[in-house]
Amino acid sequence: MKKDDVVSYFGSVGNVAKALGISHASVSGWGEVIPKGRAFEIQALTSEKLKVDPSLYAKPNQNAA
Repeated sequence: MKKDDVVSYFGSVGNVAKALGISHASVSGWGEVIPKGRAFEIQALTSEKLKVDPSLYAKPNQNAA
């Protein structure tokens, strides 16, 4: 789940923080892809209007030649 999509849905970083019960600084500290646990929490909070994209959290195949 991308941070821009989450902030756009909720309207602001502050609104995201309030919805999750965390600090503004925590949300601001997220990278482009938000933490997986928070993504699942947001998916539930939004009744799946925002959905987790598993490909964003897949580890690259280190055995690929």
